[in-house]
Amino acid sequence: MKTFLRALLYLSLMVWLGAEVFFPVTAAVAFNILRPDTHTAGMIVRQLLAILHGMGLVSGMVAMALLALAPALGIYKPRTVLIPMGLVLVMMVLTLYAQFGIIPAMERDRIAAGGVIDAANAANPYRENFERLHSRSEHVEETILLLGVASVVLVARAEADRS
Repeated sequence: MKTFLRALLYLSLMVWLGAEVFFPVTAAVAFNILRPDTHTAGMIVRQLLAILHGMGLVSGMVAMALLALAPALGIYKPRTVLIPMGLVLVMMVLTLYAQFGIIPAMERDRIAAGGVIDAANAANPYRENFERLHSRSEHVEETILLLGVASVVLVARAEADRS
């Protein structure tokens, strides 16, 4: 049973990290294939982000539950799961911020700029804010990925500290 729970913990982290790694590839493909129609590519990417964030939140909840139960079940020592739990919690907060803070703000700016962000003048304040938010979104996703890698490393370290 302990092996199964540890495997489930790793799987939850791998699913989230795998999606975070694969997402930029799918976004690049969408924009490359639909090059003249960046609006449609952006709409596809927005839908993919919603899926990514949903997967991340479910994976995060599973990981948090397993990390919280692990010491009680004798899987890991209590002190070894505190930092990974904190990192997963920060990852979840950043995911919520991206999904419910950044994306809706980008959508408001896109609509206010006329519906197609690339058609708006580069000096348009809504387009400028959209571009700032887009950059912030990229940084948030990169941070989630780095924190996820750190979480996996710390959980692997907890494996070594088990004995």
